[in-house]
Parts: sequence; structure tokens; C-alpha cells
Amino acid sequence: MFLALKNERRKVEKMQIMTDWKHQFGAYNLNIRLFFITNICTQIGMGIFMVIYNFYIRELGFNEHLNGNIIAMTALASAIILIPAGIISDKLGRKNVMMLGIIVTTAALICRSLFEIESFLLVSAFIAGLATAFIQVSAIPWLAENSSHTQRVQLFSYHAAVMMIANVIGNVTGGVLTDLFTYVFNIEAIWSVRLTLLIAAIIFCMGIVPIFKMTEKKRVIELNDTGKRNPIKMSWLRNKKHFKLILLFAVAQLLIGFGSGLVIPYLNLYFADRFNTSNSTIGIILSLGQAATAIAMLVGPLVVKRVGEVRAVVYLQLLSLPFLLLTAYTESLLIATIGFLFRQALMNAGNPIQMSLMMSKVDDSMKGLANSVNQMVFQLGWAFMGPVSTSIVVLYGSYWGYAYVFSITAGLYLIGSLYFYFVFKSSSKLRVQQSLAKSS
Repeated sequence: MFLALKNERRKVEKMQIMTDWKHQFGAYNLNIRLFFITNICTQIGMGIFMVIYNFYIRELGFNEHLNGNIIAMTALASAIILIPAGIISDKLGRKNVMMLGIIVTTAALICRSLFEIESFLLVSAFIAGLATAFIQVSAIPWLAENSSHTQRVQLFSYHAAVMMIANVIGNVTGGVLTDLFTYVFNIEAIWSVRLTLLIAAIIFCMGIVPIFKMTEKKRVIELNDTGKRNPIKMSWLRNKKHFKLILLFAVAQLLIGFGSGLVIPYLNLYFADRFNTSNSTIGIILSLGQAATAIAMLVGPLVVKRVGEVRAVVYLQLLSLPFLLLTAYTESLLIATIGFLFRQALMNAGNPIQMSLMMSKVDDSMKGLANSVNQMVFQLGWAFMGPVSTSIVVLYGSYWGYAYVFSITAGLYLIGSLYFYFVFKSSSKLRVQQSLAKSS
């Protein structure tokens, strides 16, 4: 009897969660709903492109070294342009910048699908990295400016989950299309890959259609007493508090980025080196990780309701650490997979919550800059720690090398989480007190 009542209660709670999600999504304005369509198109398109592009380079006869150079060029371009792109987004508006980003990225993807000369492939990859940065820095501020504070945690969780799901759909679609062209239509391998890449570019470009229907208020450029634009010094004095907040968030993100850069780019190598796992099995494991992350991001807002934004981020990140260490020292593929899935889900579930907190504290005129700084420092962590990670693994081997790398990452995650808690806990308490005062 007791078990039956307990099961019934769980069913009711699940139905309540689904109802809350549906009600929340229905409360979003048209700009947000249109952006979700844009996000789905661009993520599916990019998901197809990124999973197939390595095969295109191979079909052209180049070695894996060129793939590494292309990835480096794309990352370098993003790191260079992220902050200027954020400032431009703040000045010109999110809608215009997103349209520009999609148009230029589509052109770059088409060029990358057709070019066969190495220098052209590198240049087009660099341009693609520049252009996609304009979309990245505008997305979160756009959602923040079109939502209320009470909507943001759940909204950002939806946004992150949709990105994950659309990316997985793109990955699967890319493989299916290539096999379809090759084995069903008997098209030459290089043209099968090329057609798939061009389809990916078209799907990506479809994301611009909803943007035309979005509405955005015209941005007003503030003037000083002489009628001229405010100089940098005046901008610093006027927004000093927001600059400091951006810096505080950036430090937290940099610590997490250093830890992430040691492990995440090399998870496929970890499974291959330690367990001699096939590529297809690794692909399934990594896809399961994305699916687990999407689910965790939807659950994240429930944790926020219980403990608040700051504690939710810290608790989720700290809970991921035992699973990270489990993955570091196990010699069982099953245990390593379970550890990876829980670490992936718990660590990433806090990201939308952290972004919501940052967007709620920073003025609208600086949201693009805040978002771009956050992304830039995270990428710097990846750039700096990549060589460190591979050097440790080469020096100590596939067991102790990865064990040391994962352990260092756990230490950096711990420092980053504690820093985040002690820096932002006071603002979280103030917000809870304000909420209680309103409810009373």
C-alpha cells in the first residue's frame, strides 16, 4: 500500500514537472520562441558539418595534422573576436549581429565544403570561427533581454538542452546522409561527404528566417555634455561595478576552463587508450553524455527552487567530482562510462544557472561583453591546458597519465566551485530575502 502511494506520488510529481515546463515555455514571448527555431536549425546544421568534416579532409588526401590546424585556426579566430563581437552586439543590437553571423558563417561553410587547397581550407576555417562568435555572443543576451528574472534559469536550461539535442540529431543525420549517398545512390565517397556538408550549410542558413520576424528596440547611444560619444574613461566610471562583476565571473570560468581543457577534448582518446575501445563505441558513449547533459540541464531549475542559484551551481559541480575521480582510477569500461555520464551531466547542469545569474546582474548594455569575456576565458583554458594534458599522458602512460590529469581537473573544479560560492553567496542570500519579503 505504501509503495503504491509512493509510486502514485512520483507520477503526480512528474506530471507536475511536465506541466510546469509546458506552462513556462508558453509564457515566453515571440522573440524567444523564434530564437529557439533559429537555434535548432543552426545546431543541427553545425552538428552535421562538424561530425563529417574530418572525413572530407581525409578524402582530399590530407593527414590528421591538417585537421588539428583547422581546429586551432577556428579556436584562435573565436578567441580574437569574442570581446569585440560582444561590444559590437551591445552597440548594434543582437538581431543585426546574429543575422550577420549566420550569413558569413554559411558562406564560410560552403567554401569549406568546396575548397581543396590547404591554404583556402585554413582561411575559410578562420573566417567561420570569426563569424560564429557573433552568433555565440548574442544568443544569451538576447534571451536575457526578452525574459524576466524568474524565467531565466529555466529558459537558459531549455536553451542549453535544445542545443545538445539538436547537435546530437545533427551528428546522427550527418552519418546517415553520407552512408545514404555512398551506398544507396552509389555516389563517389568525396562527393557523398561534400553533398552532406552542403546540406549542413543550407540547414544552418535556414536559421536566419525566424530572425527576420524578431523585433528589437532601437539602441540609444548615450552622449556627454558636449554632444560627443562618451570616451573610454567615462564608460569605465559609469560601468565600473559591471566591469568588476564581469571580472569576478571570468575568474570562476577561467578556473573551470583550465580544468575542462585538461580532460574534455581528449575523452575519446582516454576511452581508446585505456580500454582499447572501438570508435563506434566511443561515439555512442559521447552521445549518451550529451543526452545525459540535456536531461540534467532541464532538472537544474528544480535544484534552484530548493537552494537558490549560487548553491545550485556549487552543489552540482561538487557532486560531479567523485564521478570524475571514479573515471580517473577505474580499469572497468562500464564504471568509467557511468562515471563519465554522471560527471558530464552534473558539471554541465550548472552552466545555464551560472549564465542566468550573470545576466541578471549585468546591465543590458554590457550583456554581450559579459558573455563574450566568459566564453573567451573558457577557451583560453582549453588552449593553454591542451599541451599540458597530452604531455602528462605521454610521460606517465595511459593509466597514470589520465589519472593525474583527471585528478588535477578535480582540484581545479573544487577551487573554482569554492571561489564561486564565497564570491557570490552574499548576493544569493540577498535575493532570497527579497523573494521572501515579496511573498509575505
